[in-house]
Amino acid sequence: MQSMQMSLYVIILLVVLALLFDFMNGFHDAANAIATVVSTGVLKPSQAVAMAALFNVLAFFVFNLSVAKTIGKGTIDPTIVDHYVIFGALVGAIFWNLVTWYFGIPSSSSHALIGGLIGAAVAKEGTGALIAAGLYKIILFIVLSPLLGFALGSVMMLIVSWLFVKSTPRKVDKWFRRLQLVSASVFSLGHGGNDAQKTMGIIWMLLIAAGYSSEADKGPPSWVVYSCYAAIGLGTLFGGWRIVKTMGQKITKLKPVGGFCAETGGAITLIMATVLGIPVSTTHTITGAIVGVGSAQKMSAVRWGVAGNIVWAWILTIPASAFVAAIAWWIGRHIL
Repeated sequence: MQSMQMSLYVIILLVVLALLFDFMNGFHDAANAIATVVSTGVLKPSQAVAMAALFNVLAFFVFNLSVAKTIGKGTIDPTIVDHYVIFGALVGAIFWNLVTWYFGIPSSSSHALIGGLIGAAVAKEGTGALIAAGLYKIILFIVLSPLLGFALGSVMMLIVSWLFVKSTPRKVDKWFRRLQLVSASVFSLGHGGNDAQKTMGIIWMLLIAAGYSSEADKGPPSWVVYSCYAAIGLGTLFGGWRIVKTMGQKITKLKPVGGFCAETGGAITLIMATVLGIPVSTTHTITGAIVGVGSAQKMSAVRWGVAGNIVWAWILTIPASAFVAAIAWWIGRHIL
């Protein structure tokens, strides 16, 4: 009876840790949704994070749980999952989020979590614990999501420039200050729909391993869904201002028309991936779109050195979080 209680305490601890990661995901990735709308001066920071948080939560009413199912069943063998694996994965992901937030680097919370799962699973069972098909799809979109964001952002910018070629800059600015509210809202909706589901998938894996849920279930329990959307919305409400500065000012100088094009290109990519059940990085997507908008104006408008540093952070995210997760898995074996 005592071991049953102890295991329940551990499960509660890990659910809290997972929701902390979800909160940090919103906090860390708030920049993705609001950096453009803040840097163009369309909204004040406090207004922008409130709007983004609201649409993060409204995603609950729009998207199904296909991303949660990919994380819960499509990355590592569910039969090897235990509380040590979940602990290692979450510690690895949270560690990398803290490091990149401190240095103001826009990295992917999603890929930090996936790296954490990989590191903990390999530490326990070796590479045979990985589900190749699911991981290939995720790795493919590490490359595709910024490229799609880049292509859509630059195409949107070219189309808008052509449509408004005879309009005065003042008129264009007036229109797109309003339209940017729409594009930022839709991007936030896509962010909530894709990113909150990743934590749902982790908690669901834990509940299945503990016998509180079943793989036959259509998705995670309702309380998991509600709490994950609430946690990411709350995290977004606090905002990660170090990263906002990098995203909104350092990559390229944005005007409302550029912010609208970047957010729209990013939102299309996110919504498409969420419908297909593919966990993608909102950071990769919006960064690609911002670079696409800048380069559509002129190549020198993009600070390629800053963009290069961000790409290095992307490359390091999965191995770094996997390495920390493997160490955390070993520590967890001795303290949990």
